[in-house]
Amino acid sequence: MAATPRARAASILPALAAAILFIAFATPAAASVAGGRPARIVSLDLCTDQLLVALGDRAQIAAVTHLARDPVLSAVAAAAQELPTTHGGAEEVLGYDPDLVLAGPYGVSPTVHLLQRLHRNVVIVPLAQDLPGVRRAVRKVAAAIGGEGRGAAMLADFDARLARISLAGARPSAAVYEIGGGTFGPGADVALAAAGYRNMAADYRLTRSGGVALERLITDPPDLLVVAREEGAYRTPVADNLRHPALRMLWAQRPLLALPARLWLCGIPQIADAIERLAGMRQQVAEAALQRARAADKAGAR
Repeated sequence: MAATPRARAASILPALAAAILFIAFATPAAASVAGGRPARIVSLDLCTDQLLVALGDRAQIAAVTHLARDPVLSAVAAAAQELPTTHGGAEEVLGYDPDLVLAGPYGVSPTVHLLQRLHRNVVIVPLAQDLPGVRRAVRKVAAAIGGEGRGAAMLADFDARLARISLAGARPSAAVYEIGGGTFGPGADVALAAAGYRNMAADYRLTRSGGVALERLITDPPDLLVVAREEGAYRTPVADNLRHPALRMLWAQRPLLALPARLWLCGIPQIADAIERLAGMRQQVAEAALQRARAADKAGAR
């Protein structure tokens, strides 16, 4: 049976809309600042948001993600309050006519792919998995936005801070514990190792979601428990594990450090803040572990 004219028209509308969008935005915006520095930068990733805010001029920044304003997740939340934001939609982004788009390897892939098909200037910044990766991310964003001088200064300060941390002495164990029992991925590994700790997450049998069961944490606790998000940050059942009485008992028995996730959620130089705070507690944690071991030996000798 032949399709009616109305049905044929309806079938071509999506393709027609896509074609109009392509034609309207297919011509990449030209850099409008002397020397080719981009003048309308849009960031599509929380990690690139933070590097852009730290390294770029305010006049260069067209928009960041809405997550950049979240003080729980973002280390630049205060500075981002005055910036326009997007939720990563292609039409939102193209409305700013950006001459540079910064994106991460994950997240809003459909938007990134469309922008690339429209021949927009898109720079993908890999998620840092280690300290060299932090340096590469800073250099990549700095080079893309024309902020090489600020990038070099940022890394000089970063390296100087890390160089002042002594790794001599014992390596106590530590574990990161956040809402839902998560252990917080490569950022935790990097920060704990750089501060002189052994990450006990490798010893635990993690759940399918990558978390630690509370029972396992209680029966085999680390020398230092790091809470990656403040208890009051989320008033939802997902965070009930941080309010469990058994965990509160453990806090009373072992050293505890509340370390905001914004310091190490992304591989950015703010991770130095986390490393310094962890390193500052290491001697206290090691001494407490030694005292517990001595007490256990005395109890066993009776």
